[in-house]
Amino acid sequence: MDIKDTLFKFLRLDNLFSHLTGFVETQAALLKMEVREEVAKILARGLVLGSILLLAFLFLLFLSVGLAHYLNGFFHEAYIGYWIIAGLYGLPCILFLLLRKQISTAFEKYFANHLKQKEK
Repeated sequence: MDIKDTLFKFLRLDNLFSHLTGFVETQAALLKMEVREEVAKILARGLVLGSILLLAFLFLLFLSVGLAHYLNGFFHEAYIGYWIIAGLYGLPCILFLLLRKQISTAFEKYFANHLKQKEK
């Protein structure tokens, strides 16, 4: 027997060492399981959000086409309804493009304040 082994047995450090390594291995396994669960939650939420966004986009698309077709019949022209609906989407898009820096700064401030409040 080695003097190190004898000393470990005398001080009963061999059991402590084996328990400590077992504890560390268990903690590592637990951490892996928690990470897997978090990844699964994030993927599930992403899939649901993606499905909702796709369905909302399709709803908006068909609603827009239907409204444009209705306006075509209302104005007795084959194209005016589509122009009106395009204008309804185009004007906010142009506004967002022109004011994108101000909007981005406002969102940054809002989220920074919101995160600071959550930390407290």
